[in-house]
Amino acid sequence: MDIGMIGLGAMGRAMALNLAQAGHTVKAWNRSGGSVEGVTMVASPADALQSDTVLTTLSDDSVIRSVLLEPGVLKHAKQGLVHVVTSTISVAFARELVVLHEAAGIDYVSAPILGRPDVAAKGELNVLAGGAPHALTKVRPLLDVISKRVWDMGADAPAANAAKIACNMMIAMAIEAMPEAVVLTEANGLSREHFFELILNTLFGSRSYQVYSANIAAGQYEAGFKASLGLKDLRLASEAAGQAGRSLPLLAAVHGQMAATVEAGMGDRDWSAMAALTIDPNAKRRSIVRSSLS
Repeated sequence: MDIGMIGLGAMGRAMALNLAQAGHTVKAWNRSGGSVEGVTMVASPADALQSDTVLTTLSDDSVIRSVLLEPGVLKHAKQGLVHVVTSTISVAFARELVVLHEAAGIDYVSAPILGRPDVAAKGELNVLAGGAPHALTKVRPLLDVISKRVWDMGADAPAANAAKIACNMMIAMAIEAMPEAVVLTEANGLSREHFFELILNTLFGSRSYQVYSANIAAGQYEAGFKASLGLKDLRLASEAAGQAGRSLPLLAAVHGQMAATVEAGMGDRDWSAMAALTIDPNAKRRSIVRSSLS
């Protein structure tokens, strides 16, 4: 298949490489240039849209809008193109994209992904795919290359975006649950390592608890999924809740804690750095001091 890629961040690069290695013809555009083995770099997003399928992996609503919508490049897309947006975007923006693609005569699929760069490199992402059945059928072979499973979220593409936002919201809630439990257990003489061994082998053995409990146990929050991006996703969840006319109290609390993490100068660290503020109330002050001295 002739595949275009728009955006080559850590996730996009891994997907492009896997698609090229699977024998697909891949051409890509990236704002900051660069290269990927087996991938032809092109001069503009419009060039990437001269493909059978295009995967957009740009970071958020505003970047997609500035790269694809404001320049009006969709109207120059190849006839019969299916445009797959794998980014975590707002439900409202996904609905706008559906309308704009219909007007341009282009098939649109929302396909946000669950997984970190190491998972993407292995081709083991979970893809949450929503869109017209004929469009999903056309792009299924390439989604199979980058994933261990494609989850069909139905014909209404924005449902896939709602599912991804809800998943990230729940991961953030799990992250916050662990340090709150550590506060209780360490105050009563039980080490966090011992407590995490208990929960991982009884009630909470999922990947999210495994990955982030290791960060919390070590007190190490090196960049993985950045806290600034986590804050963006929690904002999207808050917006979606508002559009549904509902107030979600746990979401509001975690959103506030993630905001405090970013405000403390830890926006470029892994979003599990939120745990540092819960376990140690002085962590925010020390982080701000370090940032001011650097």
